[in-house]
Amino acid sequence: MEAGEIGGALLFFLAAAAAVAAAVSVGAVDFSRPLAAGAPLGFRQAVSWLIGVLDGTSSAAADVYGAWVAVRAGVIAPVLQVTVWACMVMSVMLVVEAVYNSVVSLGVKAIGWRPEWRFKWEPLDGADEEKGRTHYPLVLVQIPMYNELEVYKLSIAAACELQWPKDRIVVQVLDDSTDPFIKNLVELECENWANKGVNIKYATRTNRKGFKAGALKKGMECDYARQSEYIAIFDADFQPEPDFLLRTVPFLVHNPEVALVQARWSFVNDTASLLTRVQKMFFDYHFKVEQEAGSATFAFFSFNGTAGVWRSVAIKEAGGWKDRTTVEDMDLAVRATLKGWKFVYVGDVRVKSELPSTYKAYCRQQFRWSSGGAHLFRKMAKDVLVAKKSYMLYSFFLVRRVIAPTAACILYNIILPVSVTIPELYLPVWGVAYIPTVLTIVTAIRHPKNLHIMPFWILFESVMTVRRMRAALTGLLELEGFNQWFVTKKVGNDLEDSEVPLLQKTRKRLRDRVNFPEIGFSVFLFLCASYNLAFHGTTSYYIYLYLQGLAFLLLGLNFTGTCSCCQ
Repeated sequence: MEAGEIGGALLFFLAAAAAVAAAVSVGAVDFSRPLAAGAPLGFRQAVSWLIGVLDGTSSAAADVYGAWVAVRAGVIAPVLQVTVWACMVMSVMLVVEAVYNSVVSLGVKAIGWRPEWRFKWEPLDGADEEKGRTHYPLVLVQIPMYNELEVYKLSIAAACELQWPKDRIVVQVLDDSTDPFIKNLVELECENWANKGVNIKYATRTNRKGFKAGALKKGMECDYARQSEYIAIFDADFQPEPDFLLRTVPFLVHNPEVALVQARWSFVNDTASLLTRVQKMFFDYHFKVEQEAGSATFAFFSFNGTAGVWRSVAIKEAGGWKDRTTVEDMDLAVRATLKGWKFVYVGDVRVKSELPSTYKAYCRQQFRWSSGGAHLFRKMAKDVLVAKKSYMLYSFFLVRRVIAPTAACILYNIILPVSVTIPELYLPVWGVAYIPTVLTIVTAIRHPKNLHIMPFWILFESVMTVRRMRAALTGLLELEGFNQWFVTKKVGNDLEDSEVPLLQKTRKRLRDRVNFPEIGFSVFLFLCASYNLAFHGTTSYYIYLYLQGLAFLLLGLNFTGTCSCCQ
């Protein structure tokens, strides 16, 4: 059992003990009258007593049931009611933010707004790199990687084939691989491209201090890196089109106030399974709505860590790469914004990449992002307030990084199931029905082709809120594991070179093949749903609870929907 699970269990028992103590103090429970003082309790007597508790017929059962009702109505329900209203407030904040971004995004699409309307863009010397090579700025292309056996050839080849004067571009492969076999393959690949006339540099470190941020920082210390005006960054699974620099760098050349040009991600395996289809909806919403709205309103939007081009002066002025969190990209973007730099998002420039193909890999990726974002909120809240960027603190950090996972997880995965056993608890219909409906609509409105996947997306996101809330709390409170870095495992869907040997599969332990937290949650939801079905009273949530329990169970068993019926 992990430290977080132990802490959660301890908090649960402490809360239960506090509830019992409060019940005793108000006289709702009297321990001076034990159930069967001085007499052994046999099996039949225990069964009879339990039946009496359920129907309230026996005097002892009536006492116990009455005590439970008193504790439930006097202690548990009020505490949960306060939590409900707190979740309602957070839900309203979340839906207002989502509706605003969606309205802006729809407006951008309706009027055909493009970043060229605000920022100057002209091709460099007529886009003729041979005639105007002296006017082309020096560009450094950085590719950080770590044991990327399946995709290293793809990213290196894509970077080396970028259209730019050969004497004005340097490709830098930052290899932190710990496997000597993979390291040799990456180095040989760099040598092959160097023999073809590409200015490519292979750089390694003796340790992985700072992870990706440490590698990027080390790479910037090279002489050729210091001379570069612009820095393009691509993760190991990203494959930019040859004209990527020709379409992005002009924004930086013609607009000295711009520090970053961020492109959109596309995916080579988005139809591989139901899991990847749902992930694509998540990322499409991020780019189509959040990034587009932030760019169109000239508000803050973050660097995505890859598929972007930075002005090297802006990186230096912002303090360079820092490894204090696991979201070094977001950290740099916030510090650059506080220095007054502007960002440009170009949604029509897309860079191919790969989605996590397993549920565990996706969870690790989301944990790093959620934990890192909340941790950065803790680190930079004061600086943001001093800079009078309250909208950034409220919208980007508080609502998206803390409130979004917390409110959804507590309300729909804890309070809603528990409410079926506590009739005194009031859940406003607008909070548990209307707000989720609005959030679903604003998410689906930019994805009309994926309407048939929306039910799966809703259930999947509900499961992920548990993971994200735990990650956000871990980063916010700096709990154990808040600064862990997990590299997302790649498959290399476009890898056609069968001569590259793949790593041998290792036999996995049961805990690696099964996600016990999800299975435990599914049991909890099934029990609550069954109770609601048998004693539904004025609420009937059992259909939703059964579906949600099934979603937890399937993801607990690492089902990703690769069968033909899920495609």
